[in-house]
Amino acid sequence: MAAVSEKARAVKVGPGREPDSEMGPVVTAAAKERIVGLIGTGAEQGAELAVDGRELTVAGHENGFFVGPTVIDRVAPEMDVYREEIFGPVLSVVRADDVDAAIALINSNPYGNGTAIFTSSGEAARRFQRGVNVGMIGVNVPIPVPMAYYSFGGWKDSLFGDKHIHGPEGVSFYTRAKVVTSRWPHVEHATGASYHFPTAT
Repeated sequence: MAAVSEKARAVKVGPGREPDSEMGPVVTAAAKERIVGLIGTGAEQGAELAVDGRELTVAGHENGFFVGPTVIDRVAPEMDVYREEIFGPVLSVVRADDVDAAIALINSNPYGNGTAIFTSSGEAARRFQRGVNVGMIGVNVPIPVPMAYYSFGGWKDSLFGDKHIHGPEGVSFYTRAKVVTSRWPHVEHATGASYHFPTAT
């Protein structure tokens, strides 16, 4: 947590026009208000604010919609910061005692878009990727989004409809397949029509 918090504090927040900005503002005042409110509920409901980005101001842009990187530790599944998608620069940390507890935590969530494990244990990685009910899994990869050929999307409430929309499933959604089975055997001379079913010799 100390290393993650240090990284969060070091992020340069500023307008996108400045080349040294690493993170810009959120999209609207309403979005900022929602994010700040959820951070507040995390503290109110018993989580620990390891890094609090609510009071960040950017010189020359005091009225901008800036929220600093925020790290909320010891989040529990019943808290709003766990249950709501924040859509802001907030890292919520939920602690689990072991791999099995982490898998159970993930599987109890109604959503199943993407998840990742960081480990040097091949056994833990194998148990994780086989055990979690999630559509996209990363092993030592922070954002488990595959190449465009594969469908982006998850399972459970992270999927709307019966198909993903990227990759081959997207092509399948927008097309109707036609199958043609044909055979053109080599002939030495023209022949008339035949009503015999062709067979291999």
